[in-house]
Amino acid sequence: MVQIIWEFSVHPGRIQEFETTYGNNGDWAAFFRRSPHFHGTSLLRHTDHSNRFLTIDLWDDRASFDAFKHQNETEYTSLDLRCEELTGEEECIGTFESV
Repeated sequence: MVQIIWEFSVHPGRIQEFETTYGNNGDWAAFFRRSPHFHGTSLLRHTDHSNRFLTIDLWDDRASFDAFKHQNETEYTSLDLRCEELTGEEECIGTFESV
């Protein structure tokens, strides 16, 4: 299993919409759930900065995520572009595996 971790800085007026979109029952998780290799999303909010978040997506392996993204590239890009308006910054921290 791998965890793909993203960090976001969310526009103050868009926090609730961001939480709905990126949470475990949000648009991204619903999209990813089409893959049998996806095992859930965690959404974490920073305790001191209410507009900073992490998402952690759990996949069987990096190849499964890459294949899903490639096979669904048009929809992935469309959802990503729609969600960009919610954030000022976003960064993929990386892909991690348990040791």
